[in-house]
Amino acid sequence: MTLSPPAPFTPAAVADTLERIRARTPLIHNITNIVVANSTANALLAIGASPAMVEAEDEVAQLVPLAAALVVNVGTLTVPQAAAIARATRVARLSGTPWILDPVAVGVLDFRSRVALDSLADGPRAIRGNASEIMALAHLRGAGGDAPPSGRGVDSLSGAAEALPAARSLARATGACVAVSGATDHITDGPRVATVANGHPMMTRVTGLGCTATAIAGACLAVGDDAMAACAHAMVLIGLAGELAARTAPGPGSLQVAILDMLYRLDRQTVTEHARIAPLEP
Repeated sequence: MTLSPPAPFTPAAVADTLERIRARTPLIHNITNIVVANSTANALLAIGASPAMVEAEDEVAQLVPLAAALVVNVGTLTVPQAAAIARATRVARLSGTPWILDPVAVGVLDFRSRVALDSLADGPRAIRGNASEIMALAHLRGAGGDAPPSGRGVDSLSGAAEALPAARSLARATGACVAVSGATDHITDGPRVATVANGHPMMTRVTGLGCTATAIAGACLAVGDDAMAACAHAMVLIGLAGELAARTAPGPGSLQVAILDMLYRLDRQTVTEHARIAPLEP
């Protein structure tokens, strides 16, 4: 008897994605920010992917077609990096390499807002950000209402549920899955919505865990056809790692290391027992 695959927004489906990453060791090309490059590379290694941190404009066009996914993060954007992003996303569109955008502090700073908005023309498979970032990007794209949201750099002043209407509009306008990070993460492709409730409040005291979630989403995109499921599974993996690590970590410094160890130690039993992922009924 042939068993049917699990529904996409279940703990079993998350465990399947993790096992595919470890079996395939996908190459994930990252154009990311200087604050998180080391931590995101180590997180990708810990879950079983292979990170490449390449952002020279003369090299990205060669690497993107070889990669299983591309991760674009505008957190510490420079003029040369912006040129590399434009070239990399264009090549990703032409080569069919799935890519994900992390619009760090978009809506607060004009340069990165223009770069992120322009990149949408190259068809990201996914976008992940906090509520303020997603609401701002939706507003810039003309898909998020009349007034831009307030934000403070990388800190969101809005909750994920508050950003869901803008996220759904942005998903419909771009064709990308949109993941909004928060105490409860909301992930949507427009028609569908899923929630992930894994995580711990101390994770907000460790820099770059949102960026790490984006990188892990890149790895999940590399091994799955459903972008929304991939993003939801990534939010479970980083949230669950933080949740379990916080049980023994006395503070943010040890938590950062413990999350890396926990990503390495996650297995099917742990994921299926502790993942809190569910579709949101319309």
